[in-house]
Amino acid sequence: MIEINFEKMGGLIPAVIQDYENGEVLMVAFMDKKTLDLTLKDGKTWFYSRSRNKYWMKGEESGNTQDVIEVLTDCDADTLVIKVKQNGPAACHTGNRSCFYRKWENGGWVEYSNPLFDPKEVYKK
Repeated sequence: MIEINFEKMGGLIPAVIQDYENGEVLMVAFMDKKTLDLTLKDGKTWFYSRSRNKYWMKGEESGNTQDVIEVLTDCDADTLVIKVKQNGPAACHTGNRSCFYRKWENGGWVEYSNPLFDPKEVYKK
């Protein structure tokens, strides 16, 4: 039986979230044992926010949840790839489909995506 090695990485491991239909990398977040257990149990992606120091389910505020289709681990059992069905237009809190919407070109970072929603409207605080 394979065990995910949370301790090797200080209790948190990276999780690469990928669109199950086209392979697009939507985001990278961190999981601990509790969030992985929650993800496997209810079929939605759960993460640990290092900046907010709390657990969160993707889409709990925006409604842009993710249905888990497949979970894979690497050879060292310290990184996950989670293939999801993205519900709603975007995975990124900026309103972009993917968090990876900047590309290095000609010596600088260029944004090549247009937000699909206005974060100020979605994340009213």
